[in-house]
Amino acid sequence: MLGKISEEAKFDGYTDKEASEKKVVRDAFEQGDAWFNSGDLMRTVDVGYTLNYPHYQFVDRVGDTFRWKSENVSTNEVGEIINGFDQVKFCNVYGVELPGVDGRAGMAALTLNEGADNFDVERFAEFARKELAAYAIPVFIRLQPEIDVTGTFKMIKGDLRKEAYHIDQIEDPVFVLLPGESSYTPLTTDIFDSIRAGQARF
Repeated sequence: MLGKISEEAKFDGYTDKEASEKKVVRDAFEQGDAWFNSGDLMRTVDVGYTLNYPHYQFVDRVGDTFRWKSENVSTNEVGEIINGFDQVKFCNVYGVELPGVDGRAGMAALTLNEGADNFDVERFAEFARKELAAYAIPVFIRLQPEIDVTGTFKMIKGDLRKEAYHIDQIEDPVFVLLPGESSYTPLTTDIFDSIRAGQARF
């Protein structure tokens, strides 16, 4: 979905000019035009009583999907389900690369509710297996004291994707769901090294 930028509909943008420019599509339909890229994928649907007006329906966030085990995973859909776990306050889902493996493995950065100091990783694994398709269950879990958001409360994923599960770069606890296991294991240096060497057989 694109919104036309004009004198009547100005785009003030973000405090970061470079980030603002990335949201603008220029010369899309005619020379000199400018459009705000909402990042939303929409479709027209026939509701039968539109009085000649098109009816639009939200489908997904463009770019907020990744492919794993030959399936497309919607980060929004997985995040909404994980937010249903009683210990989770905020959840940020994204895909991370694994050496020698096609697609991206799911990773979820979680901020816990107050009073949920001890993350019940086994119960979370049971919840994920029950509520999510096998390919949509996050391979990695990262526990964050606070989750990063923009001024408009849109979750920032760029840094999280870069940091991924690299425990040599982050201080947050990270858990991994190893192949054939039913619950998560704390990501140790030995396991991390085996993953980086492509020996984990995901």
